[in-house]
Amino acid sequence: MNTVRIGEVEVGEGMPKVIVPIVAKTREGILDKAREIRSIASGTVNMVEWRADFYEEVTDVERTAETGRMLREILQEIPFLFTFRTAREGGEKEIPAELYTKLNQAMAARGGASCVDVEMFSDEETVRENLRNIHACGIPVIGSRHNFSETPAAEEMVSELRKMQDLGADILKIAVMPKSRKDVAVLLSATAEMFENYADRPLITMSMGPCGMISRISGEVFGSSMTFGALGEVSAPGQLPVSALQKALRLVHDELIVSQIR
Repeated sequence: MNTVRIGEVEVGEGMPKVIVPIVAKTREGILDKAREIRSIASGTVNMVEWRADFYEEVTDVERTAETGRMLREILQEIPFLFTFRTAREGGEKEIPAELYTKLNQAMAARGGASCVDVEMFSDEETVRENLRNIHACGIPVIGSRHNFSETPAAEEMVSELRKMQDLGADILKIAVMPKSRKDVAVLLSATAEMFENYADRPLITMSMGPCGMISRISGEVFGSSMTFGALGEVSAPGQLPVSALQKALRLVHDELIVSQIR
């Protein structure tokens, strides 16, 4: 499987990389959280996700890009993922497709983003336009699919991941909501199936909520290359505190190495 380089972070090798979200509503709050992350980041935070759907000025494209440049300056070498999560996929706001595309392009071109999240199951031409625009700036795309109501069948999740791959996303992400322990196992099974049989690029998969916590720490076993941890506020249910998450990931990683030696 190919890896993807985002800044100085190589996604798809070794321990799953830890992403910490920023969900503040104001520019001041966003930059303050970035400073907090910067102060503790060494060895614990690999990437930041700016969830711009929380930002109160996000419909002003140039103001958003300016905030992104300020964020980039504070974070220095820590890469950041720009995400506008639409309401239909669990986010804070719904905006017109044209504005969604303009935001993503502006952040890739002049907003300091290291990578951009694109929701892959809206209008296909909108998806393709976003991919073209972002890739033209030399920025990788995390293609995403979020289901906050249920866990689809494993076959359906694999099919969605394969479609994202066919459309050209650089990293493939799916997040689903479990209603039972069995649903968590279905997500893990779909991850392993995609990883072992179809994926030629990194995956990010998770089962949300407390029941799905195991999916956030077992990625190295099943084939998920990144995971989300919280430093204060969470952006999705079930995110673990960064310090606890890193300890769990390290335990799994070290045990895998020991088992390979044996």
